[in-house]
Amino acid sequence: MSFYRFARAVVLSGLKVLFRVRVVGRELVPRSGAYIVAPTHRSILDVPFAAFITKRTIRFLAKEELFSSSFGNTLFTALGAVRVERGTADRAALRALEAALAEGSPVAVFPEGTRGSGPRVRPLFDGAAYLAVKLGVPIVPVGVGGSEEILPKGKRFPRIRRVAVVVGSPIEPPALDGRTRRTAATKLTDELAAELQRVFTDALLIAD
Repeated sequence: MSFYRFARAVVLSGLKVLFRVRVVGRELVPRSGAYIVAPTHRSILDVPFAAFITKRTIRFLAKEELFSSSFGNTLFTALGAVRVERGTADRAALRALEAALAEGSPVAVFPEGTRGSGPRVRPLFDGAAYLAVKLGVPIVPVGVGGSEEILPKGKRFPRIRRVAVVVGSPIEPPALDGRTRRTAATKLTDELAAELQRVFTDALLIAD
């Protein structure tokens, strides 16, 4: 068993017991090939919660502070993390995600950017959609409900509560048809925003 599969099994088993995690729509996730997982973002735990949707390794961006110790560097590298410098347009990290997609691996990109709050999805960045258009891969919207209440900003200790993960149907990137990638990405982002709000609302209702 690879280290990723071992770490995933340990971490997700603990989370499932603690937070009674329920996953809806797992059958919609592509079984092979590259795709972009686009989860809502309300907690630092949203990455492992999103990992419930598939047993495949999902590459994701992680702030460079998590790699500062030898243990952290070993752990997060093995878990598929891509180091990124917070507050910068880290082109190397984006190239790493692009390379992973080109190799057929799924990656995770939070289209809201930083963590938000409340039941409404924040305005999305075009990064996930631009990668999808450039490489011709689908985006899988994922709503994570209940994670915000586990460790609200300003709180030191987590709360135990139910979490729901709802998967939406993969959204295929539109054909360019003479449009620029940026224009196509904007259209795809609008589609993603609507579907992400739908699955997030469903996740919140299930988690409540």
